[in-house]
Amino acid sequence: MLLTAVEEARAGLAEGGIPIGAALFAPDGSTLLGRGHNRRVQDDDPSMHAETAAFRAAGRQRSYRGTTMVTTLSPCWYCSGLVRQFGISRVVVGETRSFEGGHGWLAEHGVQVVVLDDPECAALMKDFIATRPDLWNEDIGV
Repeated sequence: MLLTAVEEARAGLAEGGIPIGAALFAPDGSTLLGRGHNRRVQDDDPSMHAETAAFRAAGRQRSYRGTTMVTTLSPCWYCSGLVRQFGISRVVVGETRSFEGGHGWLAEHGVQVVVLDDPECAALMKDFIATRPDLWNEDIGV
């Protein structure tokens, strides 16, 4: 599942954006409902985070219970709110070294959170932050 999110993160970087990718999977764990990457820069839209893009690509679902959101980076408060609002049951996080995000808050509120500490996700963000600190700081609101 993480591979899909990493592919999206790389696509975002190739487009000149922020390399964060996400994917939403059905309760069976293998059916991909939607995928996307951070498009804040490309679309000039501050709300187009990776998780938001994946959620929108999934389209309307009767219920999100049992679904899994996979993201290369810990979700921000905005995306964590999306997870809670729609009852997404599980969040798989590629890495939390670059950004702590809201995964702890999600876990406190009954969302199953799995942090993988994936070296590829961490390296992707570390390289991006070193190259584009201005864009990164804008993205996280610094």
